[in-house]
Amino acid sequence: MRPGGKKVDPSKACDARAVRNSAVALLARRDFASVALCRRLESSGYDPVVVGATVAALARERLVDDARFGENYVAYHASRGQGPVRIGADLKAVGLSCELIDAALAAASDWRARAQAVRSRKFGPELPQTWPEKSRQARFLQYRGFSADHIRAALGADINLDD
Repeated sequence: MRPGGKKVDPSKACDARAVRNSAVALLARRDFASVALCRRLESSGYDPVVVGATVAALARERLVDDARFGENYVAYHASRGQGPVRIGADLKAVGLSCELIDAALAAASDWRARAQAVRSRKFGPELPQTWPEKSRQARFLQYRGFSADHIRAALGADINLDD
């Protein structure tokens, strides 16, 4: 549970209507993956069995959709300049399946072009000429979550990141 968060009244911990109302209130603020929503509700003090059944019902109603969550997450974080490696790790930590992560990352636009745009936005349109500058820019792109192939495309073909 987050600091300052409120625990649920123990008399309502097994009440399916209270769990549903809390889940819908959370979903009204932002989208959640089903696993993350379950964790959040359970950390508030709701019964895990009731939470699981309620989240499954919300998924059948398509109020909780892991595929949609993954696509939205990838689109938002890619537009902020993050790469597929970092985004994939974040989605795995949230509890999305590998298949949904791969599908969401594949649906995004060209990652090489995104790496070039991120590099250009941070360091300017000129490609780096010296090895210290190339390695500095490569570390930046690696931190952002781009793979070695994406970094090579952004910095030019003469850099070797596999050594």
